Amino acid sequence: MENPTQPGRHETTDRLADRAHEAVDSAARHAGEAEERVRRSSEQAQERSQDLLASVTEYVHENPLAALGLAFAAGTIFSAMTRRR
Repeated sequence: MENPTQPGRHETTDRLADRAHEAVDSAARHAGEAEERVRRSSEQAQERSQDLLASVTEYVHENPLAALGLAFAAGTIFSAMTRRR
């Protein structure tokens, strides 16, 4: 039976510990990068939605009757679709 204090065992344990640390570091780095991508995508989506809201608001102010007609048509279509189910 080998002595657990032999150098070969410590080297193996050290290598395994180093690999575990590298894996954890890599996972943390990838998680940080993913978080940054999600944050950027969220900011871009928020900017696009604000731009869209501004465009719709401007259209409604400039064309109130057309906007009312579109809203009525959309409501009628939605009502017809939900009634059939």
